[in-house]
Amino acid sequence: MRKLLLAILMVMVMVPSAFAAEEMRLLIWSEYMPEDFLTDFEHDTGIKVRVEYYESMEEMVAKLQAGGKNQYDVVVPSDYIIPAMIKLDLLKELDHSKLPNLKNLEATFINPAWDDGNKYTVAYQWGTLGMMYRKDKLKDFDGSWSVMFDPAKRQGPFIFVDSIREMLGCAQCAMGMDVNTTNKADLKKLLDKMLEAKKSDYFAGFDVGTGGRSKVVAGTAVAAIVYNGDALRAVADNPDTCAFVNPKEGTIGWVDNMSIPIGAPHPDLAYKFINWVLEPKVGAKLSNWTQYATPNEAAYPYITPEDFKNPAIYPEKSYMPKIQFIKDLGTDNKMYDQIWTMVKTR
Repeated sequence: MRKLLLAILMVMVMVPSAFAAEEMRLLIWSEYMPEDFLTDFEHDTGIKVRVEYYESMEEMVAKLQAGGKNQYDVVVPSDYIIPAMIKLDLLKELDHSKLPNLKNLEATFINPAWDDGNKYTVAYQWGTLGMMYRKDKLKDFDGSWSVMFDPAKRQGPFIFVDSIREMLGCAQCAMGMDVNTTNKADLKKLLDKMLEAKKSDYFAGFDVGTGGRSKVVAGTAVAAIVYNGDALRAVADNPDTCAFVNPKEGTIGWVDNMSIPIGAPHPDLAYKFINWVLEPKVGAKLSNWTQYATPNEAAYPYITPEDFKNPAIYPEKSYMPKIQFIKDLGTDNKMYDQIWTMVKTR
């Protein structure tokens, strides 16, 4: 009898842990995959996923530092934050033998500047920050940042994106400035430009990209800085009133990446998820829904043809030199943090 009871107790202890081992925890931007995406993954692999969301890189890093690095299995950071995350010991080195579909990545995303050798990251999606606007309310709009940054050309309420380097980078693009400059004279000009814009009667606040998008759709703002895919999904639903443009002066580009936190409880499940996303048809389904560009070259034949022709998603070659990517500046990041603090508090 004692042996039987012991056996029952062992089963009771083992079964819950077995179920827990088959649940992967994902930390990702909101609205960043089709509704049935994780259902497809579970159908294909038998692995269940519990998902949590964030609205900024700062929020994501804070979650990992507060214990999340031991709780989540996959996280999706943007390129510029990755070197800092590596230094903070938040990310696990990847075992490429468990990611055979790495071969599907387009050459641009192999050995990227933010992660030489793809030691910690695999590209997920890439795109731009641009301007979503009300084409029924802006007169003679020429695709310029000026409706936000030029006092003489503002025509109505505008929304800035609530993200330090990306927002400051958009202002720098409007000014024709290097988004990674550490020149103090340039940074003083950047601060002055941001403070002038914030003090404008038309300034309608900082918001996450989806929040700015909603205000443009509602007509409470005539323009907002929005990630291109977020904007384009809304434009498709409101084609008579809304539009999106990568401004003619240039803009910020970004690459979001899949990574495994250093203390991930189920790294083997994480590898299966990352490799699954790199399947050609899976990668295409993802980008066809998000309307962001895919880094997965093997997915190209399955991308919606209209999206491939859309310069808001796949910019023309002539525009590519105008897209700037944010770099980690090490200790010099504090200069941008100080500017942001002054902008937010004045």
